[in-house]
Amino acid sequence: MKNEISIKEKVRLLPHEPGVYRFYDDSGTIIYIGKAKSLKNRVSQYFHSPASLTVKTRTMVSKIADFDHTVVGSETDALLLENLLIKQFKPRYNVMLKDDKTYPWIVIKKEHFPRVFLTRKYIKDGSEYFGPYSSVVAAHNMLDLIGSIFFIRDCKLSLTPEKISAGKFKSCLSYHIGKCKAPCIDLCSEAEYDRQIEKIRSILKGDTASILREFTDKMSAAASALRFEEAHYYKERVELVSGFRSRSVITNTLQSDLDVFSMVFEGSLAFGNFLRLVKGSIVQSLNLEFRLPLEEEQGSVLTMFMAEIISKFGQLSNDVIVPFLPDQKFPGSRVSIPTRGDKLDILKLSLKNALIFKSESIKQEEILRPEEHKNRILIAAMKDLSLPSMPEHIECFDNSNIQGSNPVASCVVFKNGAPSKRDYRHFNIKTVEGPDDFASMKEVVGRRYSRMLEEGESLPQLIVIDGGRGQLNAAYETLRSLRLEDKIPVIGIAKRLETIIIPGDPNPLFLDKNSPTLRLLMQIRDEAHRFGISHHRNRRSKGMTASVLRTIPGIGEVTENKLLTKYRSLKMIKAAPFEELVSLVGKKAAEALKAHL
Repeated sequence: MKNEISIKEKVRLLPHEPGVYRFYDDSGTIIYIGKAKSLKNRVSQYFHSPASLTVKTRTMVSKIADFDHTVVGSETDALLLENLLIKQFKPRYNVMLKDDKTYPWIVIKKEHFPRVFLTRKYIKDGSEYFGPYSSVVAAHNMLDLIGSIFFIRDCKLSLTPEKISAGKFKSCLSYHIGKCKAPCIDLCSEAEYDRQIEKIRSILKGDTASILREFTDKMSAAASALRFEEAHYYKERVELVSGFRSRSVITNTLQSDLDVFSMVFEGSLAFGNFLRLVKGSIVQSLNLEFRLPLEEEQGSVLTMFMAEIISKFGQLSNDVIVPFLPDQKFPGSRVSIPTRGDKLDILKLSLKNALIFKSESIKQEEILRPEEHKNRILIAAMKDLSLPSMPEHIECFDNSNIQGSNPVASCVVFKNGAPSKRDYRHFNIKTVEGPDDFASMKEVVGRRYSRMLEEGESLPQLIVIDGGRGQLNAAYETLRSLRLEDKIPVIGIAKRLETIIIPGDPNPLFLDKNSPTLRLLMQIRDEAHRFGISHHRNRRSKGMTASVLRTIPGIGEVTENKLLTKYRSLKMIKAAPFEELVSLVGKKAAEALKAHL
């Protein structure tokens, strides 16, 4: 895309008005769409303050070949236009809905004797749409309730007054089984039919309490007048509404209209839950997952979530509660963070739904898209640990000894987020006397990487030391002696508080306990510990076996090595057949073994 003037010149010409801007790459493809309270101030930040941008954002800016903009009337209009354009163009650097599927709606059709039915198409023809419903089952349950209480037609006939008067129609099966009052043959007036629609509209808006009250009053009045058949009719409808209400909504003591938003974050993903309460009852609930290609402030992501809800549900309620504030105000809605009471309880319920949704989504991703799952974890680790590249190759060291006996160390290797067991290594400590973990760490790290340098092997992108600052400093000194301190990042993970220690930084790094980075580091650390302990146990066992064998007359070093190589333990030597021992070490040594064991 060719420009007559430079991008910086175009920025200077931008107005101080709210609007939406679009960035293009050199092929003319939109790569990012953003909103702004002031177009000039916001867009200029990308080009005049590069040091304040994150690495990913600077990468995006480097690809901008041109931009254009649209001025709108308000900041809210900019937000809604941005949401619409992102869905239309799907730019690679924008926050995107991970699964923007079409949700079901219940529609009251704009027509004579309106039908009430389920649809996934939102057509702006004057009809009323209620939803969307996060579950098609919930939508069908609502339609079942409406069909059980009211007499609504399900045919697609055009029931105009002229056609009804002309006798164009005949009654159908629904009339004969008591499901419809046959407006097609003029047995139900339009005014009577519309009174039913008004009650259905109230139920779809979440007001089941008023319809329940009306049916209860009519049941009592009919019973008092000894109209028992009519009383039973209303009793059945009271039971239907009560049963539906108890299984489909939660009622709290607020008795007010309220929108609730909560969000949890996991690496480059965000998971949101939305609840809408009408007169204290939850009438709508929706979970949405967002992909975050660039580093975004939590308030900015929440604003995008709220814009998506406006596009699906219409205007927000007057009262909105959130766990943290969005980065934009919403006229007509009071957005607040509750600290106690019923509002805090309902926010906790929404947060619980978001956490469960996150857990389910990540498990599904791990099963259905394992490569994407691994890449997301490694990208999160790169970001959390400030690494120069994605840690596709990680190595972890652990020392094992009991009061200085049989000191060993282990090195486990993870590649692409998974154990690479063929690359695991054991080390028997050779140069250190006594229980000196620091010196042992120096020895094994030096042996490991001096050999890798000699043999020209590829080095890891991250080294993890199982231990505190002493072990970490010992490993770092060894890397510095090999001139690798700037080539391989090294960190320590302390056992007690699961804190991350970085060389030269006196302050430990605390990661969220649910962080995928911390879970990966703990998995690697635990695997190194397990691998080291198993090797240490084997060495102790062999040492004990060897010490017993050396006390037997006629068993020398060569015979001892033959026995340990084949049988590994005293128990297996003792259980070995005499003839087998004879063939291995000779008759005299076999007899000595049997006599002593």
